[in-house]
Amino acid sequence: MTRMHRPIVVRNAQDDYTFAMNRHTQILDHLDYDFTAAVRDPLWGHIYLSPALEQICAVREFRQLAKIKQLGPTHIVYPGAVHSRLNHSLGVFFLARRLIRRLVGFPNAPALSLEGVKAYLAAALLHDLGHFPFTHSLKELPLLEHEQLTARLLCQGDLAHLLRESVGVDPAMVAAIVDEGASDQGSDELRLFRRLLSGTLDPDKLDYLNRDAYYCGVPYGVQDIDFVLDRVRPNGYDGIALERDGISAVENILFSKYLMYRAVYWHKSVRAATAMIKKALHSALSAGAIISDDLYGLDDESFTAQFKAARHPAFELIELVDRGRTYKAALELPYSEHEAVGFSHLLDLNTRQVLEDRCSTYLSVATGRPQDGCSLIIDLPESVNFEVAFPISDKGVIRDYLDAGSVFTPAVVQAFTANLRLVRVFVDPLVQNELRPEDLQQLHHMIKDSAAD
Repeated sequence: MTRMHRPIVVRNAQDDYTFAMNRHTQILDHLDYDFTAAVRDPLWGHIYLSPALEQICAVREFRQLAKIKQLGPTHIVYPGAVHSRLNHSLGVFFLARRLIRRLVGFPNAPALSLEGVKAYLAAALLHDLGHFPFTHSLKELPLLEHEQLTARLLCQGDLAHLLRESVGVDPAMVAAIVDEGASDQGSDELRLFRRLLSGTLDPDKLDYLNRDAYYCGVPYGVQDIDFVLDRVRPNGYDGIALERDGISAVENILFSKYLMYRAVYWHKSVRAATAMIKKALHSALSAGAIISDDLYGLDDESFTAQFKAARHPAFELIELVDRGRTYKAALELPYSEHEAVGFSHLLDLNTRQVLEDRCSTYLSVATGRPQDGCSLIIDLPESVNFEVAFPISDKGVIRDYLDAGSVFTPAVVQAFTANLRLVRVFVDPLVQNELRPEDLQQLHHMIKDSAAD
């Protein structure tokens, strides 16, 4: 039998150019014509999905996002803040599609594959799939990151099947875009999509700042999206750059983020609710009443239904938050990342627990009534990142944002963080009414002196 040999195909520069142009045309056609299913959104108007992504939106794991409030207990302070992770996810997809369409329209755009673009848009839509309820109340607990949980969900069941068969992408690539802890597979394209999904001018931040401000009824987070996208330029596989006259867009984002943290995200009543939930869960985990797996796959309703005081006494704190009854701030102390010798030990929840117990013992004597381990909570917000390392395109020359004439110097950004992060002592309102000035002074000394222990 004569052995058949595959003919050798020799491609020249013209062939490569034609191949690249065909691939580019396919991407543009997909972005311009394949999104026909309209979803109404109060923020962005009509958001158009492809038929395949419309199927994805009907999957149970995605629909569950409608039962998770984007801002958790923030509605205690801002009653309009009841929008969901599903609303936000659609908004991120909307902006991601606009961003990628803008970039691929430039002659110097990096070479991308149609599958990669589809995977990026799927990642934008599904990036919060594994998110916990009550926003950041579960931060610092010994749990998997929500990006890891999202990646796990993307690679199994109906979602993996639909991504592969209907969207036409490898679920593992979508998962790798969302979860930066996964291997980048040596792919420049994958690294680019990660940078587009998570960065200074990413669609996630642009949606949540605008959406959260809209639903809270505050003006602080509003961004000029059309202006931002009009000033965006491709920066190879490193992501995007901004024209010099678009510097104000980054400045607006930085200041908006600061104001939203100050007035909304870290409002003291929101911090109280967050601290109460975290305290309850940490106490229950430490006592072995629950395990980490109990906290995965929950929405707001199933969360509050599962963690009742009948199961563990500390869960009474969650029931109080559910009824809108939060602890009050008895004491506020400044925290500086660069001068945190006195308070850095409080970043450890176990260390914080020991100090809380000690302070509660003091309160028992001061008030003449026994105080349990949940009567007093010490709260220290996690570090917040104001990203300023951003490339600026100045007449075709790429410069660092800090060298392009912005008022937001490292010193200004440091002042932002220092002004936002406070160590607070929250107590039951009844306890607060009984505290004397000398009691507060004693609690202050106990917290400051704990660094030497």
